[in-house]
Amino acid sequence: MPGYGEDLAHIHDEGFSAFAELATTKIVELLADRGMASGLVIELGCGAGRTARRLTHAGFDVLGVDASPAMIAAARRAAPGAEFTVASFVDVELPPCRTVIAVGEVLGYMLDPANTEGMLAEVFGRVHAALEPGGLFVFDLAGPGRVPGPGPQRSWAAGRDWAVLVEAEEDRGTQELTRSITTFRRECEGYRRGEEIHRLRLDRPAEVVRLLRGAGFRARVRRGYDGEPFAPGHRVYLARRN
Repeated sequence: MPGYGEDLAHIHDEGFSAFAELATTKIVELLADRGMASGLVIELGCGAGRTARRLTHAGFDVLGVDASPAMIAAARRAAPGAEFTVASFVDVELPPCRTVIAVGEVLGYMLDPANTEGMLAEVFGRVHAALEPGGLFVFDLAGPGRVPGPGPQRSWAAGRDWAVLVEAEEDRGTQELTRSITTFRRECEGYRRGEEIHRLRLDRPAEVVRLLRGAGFRARVRRGYDGEPFAPGHRVYLARRN
């Protein structure tokens, strides 16, 4: 199951953690508003542990799940008070919990070939079964229009010991997004180059809400975690178990 090898995991943690930090702050506030200050939070696609660290500091127990061994290794260093497992969100066993979260378009990633279009309803059903009555399911997903305009979009970023180039292109026919990622990581006197291709399914908000309600949730959609709109096609879903 390729995706987020050692170099990209390092780059993602070093250069692209601001989104997870912001989302976690807002999720903790959301839980507090609903009288939740403790209990188990399961994080699907936990990445390098930034979210788990913030949640444990806030008093929650955390089980982080990620298919990337490199991400899980980083998460264990970042949040030693949390529990982590290398697994796919598609079929991981979910214990009883108060909250399930998935930050960073996690549920749309097709790194696991089993994450087909029909799998989303099954994941929602398993999350609903794991949550206690009144429990929350909070996640964000990419939808159609995630890459605005025709043709691919190219971007780059660089840090202390890394650089990354990304070409993103949306296929409006298949409703899939492809990110072609080239990484450079400092190694002795030079840089090691790597390549990854990530594909995401683009889920329409109305269909996501329909599936959530079909699984037994009350659900609504937001344009961002903090009230500010995301990029086009990127939405937050707040679902409560009935």
